[in-house]
Amino acid sequence: MAFKNPETDTLPRYANIIGGKFEEAGSGETLAHVYPGTGAVTREFKMASADDVDRAVNAAQAAFPAWRAMPGDKRRDLMMKLAALFEAKSAEFAPSLIAENGSVAMTAPYMGYDAAQKFRYFGGWCDKIHGRTIPMWGAPAHDYVAYEPYGVVGIIVPWNGPLFAATMVMAPALAAGNCIVLKSPDLAPYSAVKLVELIHEAGIPQGVVNVVTGGADVGEAMVGHPGVGKIEFIGSGPTAKKVLTNAAQTLKPVGLELGGKSAVIVFDDADLMNAAKRGLTGAVSANGQGCVNGTRLLVQRGIYDQYLQTLAGMANHVQPGDPYDPQTVLGPVISETALNRITGMVERGVSDGGRIVAGGERMGGDHSDGFFLPVTVLADVANDCEIAQNEVFGPVLVVTPFDTEEEAIALANGTDYGLGAYVHTQNLRRAHHVAGQLQAGMIHVNGSGEAMQPNCPFGGFKKSGHGRLGGIEGLQEFMQPKNVWMSLAAPEGGQ
Repeated sequence: MAFKNPETDTLPRYANIIGGKFEEAGSGETLAHVYPGTGAVTREFKMASADDVDRAVNAAQAAFPAWRAMPGDKRRDLMMKLAALFEAKSAEFAPSLIAENGSVAMTAPYMGYDAAQKFRYFGGWCDKIHGRTIPMWGAPAHDYVAYEPYGVVGIIVPWNGPLFAATMVMAPALAAGNCIVLKSPDLAPYSAVKLVELIHEAGIPQGVVNVVTGGADVGEAMVGHPGVGKIEFIGSGPTAKKVLTNAAQTLKPVGLELGGKSAVIVFDDADLMNAAKRGLTGAVSANGQGCVNGTRLLVQRGIYDQYLQTLAGMANHVQPGDPYDPQTVLGPVISETALNRITGMVERGVSDGGRIVAGGERMGGDHSDGFFLPVTVLADVANDCEIAQNEVFGPVLVVTPFDTEEEAIALANGTDYGLGAYVHTQNLRRAHHVAGQLQAGMIHVNGSGEAMQPNCPFGGFKKSGHGRLGGIEGLQEFMQPKNVWMSLAAPEGGQ
């Protein structure tokens, strides 16, 4: 049975939306976008260039004074209208989400609902942003702090979840009164463009949000542009280093949400079925291509064999399928290059002492034209080997045994990353203690992602980045405090 190819007429036609103008082609290089499910080209279009970035920044700067000055209740109402549109049209995002990176139809409509929640939550902050007064000593004075937007925020999002990432940044940035230039990723260009289309439909003024589609050169032009007040980058560590180097030329602040190698700690008193099911989520969510996915499973030795048997059984029942089939749970990885990199890491993991208990080989047959790998589980993996220390970014789990609580904490923290961590135990004391010792920005106890709500702060420790998205902490990322000191002393010789 042949897998379905995307229907081109369901995908956005535009490469750029600048100052309210929808442009079918930019002035940069030509891109042939490849659908990961079959390897077929969905569309060729000309991407943006540095000139297009300059126009987008200029459009955002022109729109900024009016957007900043708009009363909070008016900005709130526009964002609430946008949230309602996302809920009403969530299913319309599915074709773009599936086509751009192989997201499965089962979960694609949820992305629209998730976006609605973000805009509704941060829209509610628009009329609640206020300053504070500070008591002074030494001289009579009135001192107050006002919180102001940066102006133009440049947003660079990754191909694995463009809509999810863009809305996570865009909602608080807009609520704070900033305007936006968004770079849609060249490997997954469609959902971010459709997002900006919907923003215009909601009545948000032209130029407040602009999108340019392009590769690394477009990102470099945005980061280095003197008209951009802040950069928010979501992506890989190596690219983040380039972003920081470029941003240093104009001394602009940069928020970073980077990779992860999140540990899942399973103690011997855990609900084993729940822990196995939650552990499997790390290989299935976003086709295994999620930065916060729990992919490093640390299992207490007393239940190690039983857990492995349960996990492997579950993994073997999850077979990759056509992303357009509503029954499909696991889709392809993003590209042939990515698939070869992943299978190479698995092979080296075996050479380093791991053993495959599920999956391990590229799918053939009906899957052979696409980039499919079944859920792959490597057992007995040493915590210091490559596949345990580095992001695989595919449907691959590594499993390592431990004996004591202290060893589990040391193993979990024994990585350069610190984005997420997951703990499975029925012991409340242990849960609090371990959560307090883990070096990660987001901890789940007996769960696997429920805290990814817009009212919860999200971000990493160590090389997983800095800054937070979500909650009031996420709003504060896009505001600058201004202190004003005003003398109350009477003029000399005056009353």
